[in-house]
Amino acid sequence: MSVLPESVLLPYQKAWIEDPSPLKIAEKSRRTGLTWGEAADAVLSASAARSAGGTNHFYVGSNKEMAIEFIDACAMWAKAFDRAASAIQEEVLHDEDKDILTFNIHFASGFKIQALSSRPSNLRGRQGNVTIDEAAFHAELAEVLKAALALTMWGAKVRLISTHNGVDNLFNDLIQDSRAGKKRYSVHRVTLDDACEQGLYQRICQVRGMLWSPEAEEEWKANLLADTATREDALEEYYCVPKSGGGAYLSRALIEARMIEAPVLRFEGSAEFNAVPERYRALEVEDWCQRELAPLLAALDRRDEHVFGEDFGRSGDLTVIAPMAITAHLVRRVPFLVELRNVPFKQQEQVLFFIVDRLPRLRGGKLDGRGNGQYLAEQAVERYGSTVEAVMLTQGWYLENMPPFKAAFEDAGIEIPRDRDTGDDLRALEVIKGVPKLPDAKTGAKGDRHGDAAIALVLAHAASLSDAVAIDFIQVPRGPGGAFADDDNLTTDWGGGAW
Repeated sequence: MSVLPESVLLPYQKAWIEDPSPLKIAEKSRRTGLTWGEAADAVLSASAARSAGGTNHFYVGSNKEMAIEFIDACAMWAKAFDRAASAIQEEVLHDEDKDILTFNIHFASGFKIQALSSRPSNLRGRQGNVTIDEAAFHAELAEVLKAALALTMWGAKVRLISTHNGVDNLFNDLIQDSRAGKKRYSVHRVTLDDACEQGLYQRICQVRGMLWSPEAEEEWKANLLADTATREDALEEYYCVPKSGGGAYLSRALIEARMIEAPVLRFEGSAEFNAVPERYRALEVEDWCQRELAPLLAALDRRDEHVFGEDFGRSGDLTVIAPMAITAHLVRRVPFLVELRNVPFKQQEQVLFFIVDRLPRLRGGKLDGRGNGQYLAEQAVERYGSTVEAVMLTQGWYLENMPPFKAAFEDAGIEIPRDRDTGDDLRALEVIKGVPKLPDAKTGAKGDRHGDAAIALVLAHAASLSDAVAIDFIQVPRGPGGAFADDDNLTTDWGGGAW
């Protein structure tokens, strides 16, 4: 647990205020104080001179109580910042069919903060930044947002803050589209755990005059979760997981719609194969590569840029290598997949290099850098340079890279081999506490996989979105046996091969 920061604002509140994006969204746990931080930002902008970027700030909540709470927070910040401001004023707006009560604070700068109702027409004819609070619970969010976005034509900024309210909600759609790169909102995510790690419960104890301890914090969180009606409610309210958002991340119909006729090549190392000296294993693997891989690699379109992804496994899980072509139509096409089961490190390296050495216009690659996979990833980085990256698959990485991957399936922007195991691996992806990722349990009909092809594919797709420039890789000439070309006359018969 980190020490409580001296700043009044907690780190996630500061990160929100410091983000200058014209459009930004916060999906958050309940009562984490993000709106309170937003009030500070509203005061800073409304109290500044026009030459310093000052502007009006309009707050749109879903009820009167939220409006009063926000204006009260603004008044507190105005006093704390020593900004000349009027007392809170009530004002009646005469709308087409009803009078609407608003709450205002006027500043010496000539700008104001005004808390409005959620009626879309309230924003008509105004200019300034807009905060739409608890956006997922607005009955007419689409219309309110449409009115707010019109203000951005003259430089205004729009902020959406909310807990989730179901997966089939415009607020959730905007977040998913933004993460997929379809919209330009900057997305902030603050779960209960995130907030507590950055000092939320310590601040609560400070304000209430209570003694903080790790045990008390854990009990407090446990009680919050236990008090909700259902587990789904707890996840939605405190962990940014919209209801009905769990289960498979990609539907079977969507996966199969993107499958094409392309092979999946499999090589398994037997006990006998793995026991012989490495130089003999290299000969057999070289023969397999020349026989199975070389024709497929020779058939690749040399006009296309290529990338690759690799998920590592040794004895328990598979290593899967996914080359990917970026076609003239910007479709990400996987011409084949390679699966290696129970294959020693050096032969995995041999197969990977055989493939990547022959990828036309190599643009980049991403490899699983966790655990034992770090060895192969380091060797690839040393061989191919900075265009290749060893990736640590963290929750943050999944959260950033899974939505564009899903969008590729939804937009017919990816093609993968028609293969049952590959489909099952992709179906294994789940939304776990709001993060699309693989569960810890084994997958596959026999329980002998762990979504390995899915990870290789998402790594390849992430590599295809990088800004790296394609290079022409020139391999140092080697004989047909690689480093052991002078041993071509040797034969092998140790039981390794396709399965």
